[in-house]
Amino acid sequence: MKKLFCCLFLVLCVSLSYSQSLKKYAISNSGCSVYSFCDPGTFDMTYSEDSAKVFTSECKGEEAYYGIICIELKEPINDLSIAEEVLVSYLNYLKSAFKIKTAAGYGKGHKLRDKENTRGVLDYWNDEEKNNWKVKGWTDGNFITVLYAYSQKDLPETKVNAFLDGLLFKGM
Repeated sequence: MKKLFCCLFLVLCVSLSYSQSLKKYAISNSGCSVYSFCDPGTFDMTYSEDSAKVFTSECKGEEAYYGIICIELKEPINDLSIAEEVLVSYLNYLKSAFKIKTAAGYGKGHKLRDKENTRGVLDYWNDEEKNNWKVKGWTDGNFITVLYAYSQKDLPETKVNAFLDGLLFKGM
């Protein structure tokens, strides 16, 4: 019995050492952070047409690519329904930029960690290279952040969901 237990423990330790774990990463100097299965590394920072800071990064996990786009709005949007519509407009822009061919349709009304001052929008996409995408955009009126995962294979839903819901806005 002792030998069996030792063998099982060894197999478990080896398998866990090769699996990816969820770790917290700062989104550059935005004050926001995200839990990810792969290290997003250094975030690129650019400015949008309206001078908002845009932080972007992408990394490859074991089964999918994980991406982060975090926009620090130049002027906060106090009405969350308007902020959600701005988020939807940005997601529509990303569909074109990522060459998305089909989309399931936006699922609205999500709240990040049950916080009433947040709104989230979810969608599933397929691009012209036959990648499967799962995208979730978040806003608190100060930031618009889009988290996405894509792969040519079926997405690992449990991991992807943990990533897409792993955003922490500044001050959370």
